[in-house]
Amino acid sequence: MVAPIEAQQRAQALRISINEHNYAYYVLDDPIIPDVEYDRLFQELQDLERTYPDLIILESPTQRVGSQPLKALGEVKHSAPMLSLSNGFSKEALVDFDRRVRARLNADPISYVAEPKFDGLAVNLLYQEGVLVQGATRGDGFTGENVTHNIRTISTVPLWLRGDKIPALLEVRGEVYMPKAQFTRFNQEQAVKGNRTFINPRNAAAGSLRQLDPAITARRPLVLCCYGVGSIEPEEVLPIWHSETLIQLQQWGFPVSPNFKEVMGIEGCWEYCQQLLELRESLPYEIDGVVIKVNNLAQQRDLGVITRAPRWAIAYKFPAQEALTCLLDIEIQVGRTGVLTPVAKLSPIFVGGVMVSKATLHNEHEIQRKDIRVGDTVYVRRAGDVIPEVVKVILERRPTGSYPFKMPKQCPVCNAEVVKDTERAAARCSGGLYCPAQCKGRIKHFASRRAMDIQGLGEKLIDQLIQKALIKDVADLYQLRMDQLLILEGIGQKSATNLINAIEHSKDTTLPRFLYALGIREVGEATAQILAKEFGCLEALTAVSEEQLQQVNSIGPTIAAHIATFFRQPHNRQIIYRLQQAGVRWPEEQQHGSLFRALPLSGKTFVLTGSLESMTRNQAKAQLQHLGGKVNTSVSSKVDYLVVGAHPGSSLEKAEKLKIKLLDEAHFLRLLTSKV
Repeated sequence: MVAPIEAQQRAQALRISINEHNYAYYVLDDPIIPDVEYDRLFQELQDLERTYPDLIILESPTQRVGSQPLKALGEVKHSAPMLSLSNGFSKEALVDFDRRVRARLNADPISYVAEPKFDGLAVNLLYQEGVLVQGATRGDGFTGENVTHNIRTISTVPLWLRGDKIPALLEVRGEVYMPKAQFTRFNQEQAVKGNRTFINPRNAAAGSLRQLDPAITARRPLVLCCYGVGSIEPEEVLPIWHSETLIQLQQWGFPVSPNFKEVMGIEGCWEYCQQLLELRESLPYEIDGVVIKVNNLAQQRDLGVITRAPRWAIAYKFPAQEALTCLLDIEIQVGRTGVLTPVAKLSPIFVGGVMVSKATLHNEHEIQRKDIRVGDTVYVRRAGDVIPEVVKVILERRPTGSYPFKMPKQCPVCNAEVVKDTERAAARCSGGLYCPAQCKGRIKHFASRRAMDIQGLGEKLIDQLIQKALIKDVADLYQLRMDQLLILEGIGQKSATNLINAIEHSKDTTLPRFLYALGIREVGEATAQILAKEFGCLEALTAVSEEQLQQVNSIGPTIAAHIATFFRQPHNRQIIYRLQQAGVRWPEEQQHGSLFRALPLSGKTFVLTGSLESMTRNQAKAQLQHLGGKVNTSVSSKVDYLVVGAHPGSSLEKAEKLKIKLLDEAHFLRLLTSKV
């Protein structure tokens, strides 16, 4: 249906209006209308485009959500190289830089522009006739990765330029980063979902922008800040000063740093560096220094470049935040997953703006590698300005009689056996079900939907139960009374009754779910299914040796050791006994041992795509595994069936190309029932 003239005009007016509001919000940091009014305009444009699809254009604000996933990021040749910067770490380095600039230009003093050095990912944006046509990473300076689809999802990237004097061709250089607050929140959300977390905002920004699926990038809180221009045609539209170029970029719709400053001479640059260093912690984004550039663009061209670095710019890197102090003791902390982490107890020292009395030592391997001992004089650094770290030992100051550190053989919290994980250089407490240090995490996992499925038992409630000493392990859950729950904050009669009922309902479970709920290290749902089918009952599993476990398909030496160690702990076995005494029960598996290898769907591999009406994806996966089938996450030539639900993903197209057999929900259900 072709949109009528009125709809076309209204859509164009909405696009212009929304673009102006984006400029005011993201570039000027001065919103004109409240969020609710902005949302109303955006919704109106979406409704128009939904009614008249021919109104949808690539530059519409509604099209930032991300397109289909890409198979690979292609390469982009930069028409003008994206140069690296020479680094300076002292005032003397800046003075030398200024001396060389003045000598080559035969001018004194020099006008400079100083601006924050963002710790993100450098990008190049290409505009033709004012419209964004390409986005690329810096790469090696000459060739970068094509991230156009991902760049378009970032709200601060203008899809078309505003104002006048718009060049026919424009390359804009900038930095994509993730603000500190958004990074912290994003990492917390990732952790809750069980997804990968990032070490720092720069890694998060780089990983987000280089996704093959633009829809993932669209969900990440990325921001663009521009700092310069590459190629431009015609060149006459560009001002003759870098400071004015930044203002021009802002007028075209690009966000630039509000902290850039035009300064005269190197003393002005040094004063700016010291001021920004003081502001560093309070800035909403990460910086690792200051970039200083000759302000006059003609002088920049006269100075030229050396290899890949311009003679007209330098990056002043902030000094490492280190201090010397004495390591008084090495304490052991036990985390919620049982990992034993050595922590240095320090003679208090002022580092990176805070008083530090403790620092991470990571693990036993790192302590041995650095040969850190109690009584040593050590360098302490606030790694990433957040986590204090012992960097180095001053061996010349080591006291006589010191001895190498050794990890304890028993957990300092519960006295359970400590097991070594050589692959991850970690030591863990094996008292998973009863160690107080692991209590909260274990109970949360035990009650989760895929484990015992105790609905209503969330993290905040678990915290209260532990704090009031009502529970100390998972078996205590089945002893909770109504009167105990009613004293808790936020718990009324109805919610307490629902929780008691949910706990009672959870008693009827299956052996695979129970094994998974126990939280044995590296025993996920699939491994729990295998163990249940192979041994048939819990008693048989707890009696086998590591060697016998390794004879089971998919159980290697590492997982076998984790299982055997878990069931070897008397306290773990005691808690399992208490759970069974409380009424937790499951039917014994009907088929086990060698019969497991002859289940109806043994040897068949499935992939699930889209949503099913009769069950969740996890329930479908569990039923397939129950019948011996293997469930993969992606389509390949080794897949036998693709189960297709509503709104399937890209797996369907790939399966059709590979001529893989497709099962709609009706055929899938018939397959399951026919094999039972």
